[in-house]
Amino acid sequence: MPWYTKYIEVYEKPILSVAQVILAEVKKKLKEKQCEDPLISVVLIAHNEESRLLSCLWSLCDNKCNLPFEILAVNNCSTDQTAKVLDTLGVKWFDEKQKGPGHARQCGLNHARGKYHLCIDADTIYPPHYVQTHIEQLMKPNISCTFSLWSFMPSQEKSPIGLFIYESLRDIYLRFQFIKRPELCVRGMTFGFKTEYARKIGFRTDILRGEDGSMALEMKKYGKLVFITSKKARVITGYGTVGTEGSLLKSFIKRLIKAIKNISGLFIKKDQYKDQDNNLIK
Repeated sequence: MPWYTKYIEVYEKPILSVAQVILAEVKKKLKEKQCEDPLISVVLIAHNEESRLLSCLWSLCDNKCNLPFEILAVNNCSTDQTAKVLDTLGVKWFDEKQKGPGHARQCGLNHARGKYHLCIDADTIYPPHYVQTHIEQLMKPNISCTFSLWSFMPSQEKSPIGLFIYESLRDIYLRFQFIKRPELCVRGMTFGFKTEYARKIGFRTDILRGEDGSMALEMKKYGKLVFITSKKARVITGYGTVGTEGSLLKSFIKRLIKAIKNISGLFIKKDQYKDQDNNLIK
């Protein structure tokens, strides 16, 4: 049985439809995980994620880590019952009134107490050794940040074979991209770093997306970026832009064309990127 089976069973389900015994278990575990002097801050951001929060938080509180950590959440301009779910589960959370992942992640960074910081997305489920696997790398002296791979949620609407092929080809591309441009491989849902370095930089709040990669780019001045390819750190997430583009084939073709156009960039290191007008917050 896959490690994520029980979490997917409550994914995108109203919290009122979930058995009370499960809610009580998650609330109890979350309380036990909180530490007054954490070494690690696990910081979740959420915008209208009421039906996904439980599965995400359940997976986080089940993480097997022998180091003290805290789990924090940032509610970013939600108009649904996100705040109510966080309260129901007893999560320590903060309200960020300025909309956008950059603002939400910065809010989390401002309140984090750990030496090490792991960014979490509410629509994502984390394997049992995720925290430990990232921290083992971050504790090394010459490392500034870490990031890992992701798979998509199993779905009756998506072909398992199609998903496997899509993810396998994407992973190969990311491995090549990592050689010269590791910052482009970073996704906020699988991003970790040393807190002191991040506070010197700060998350960009003037862009719609890419605050994670921008942070990673600046992190290069403080140490190496580590790409964790172990299954222990491979998360399960929603479809995001892949879902909005229709079929996997359409998404694959779109990304393939983009990759071919930018193929030369795989072999050239870059320390600065020009902002795209359609990505700037005006």
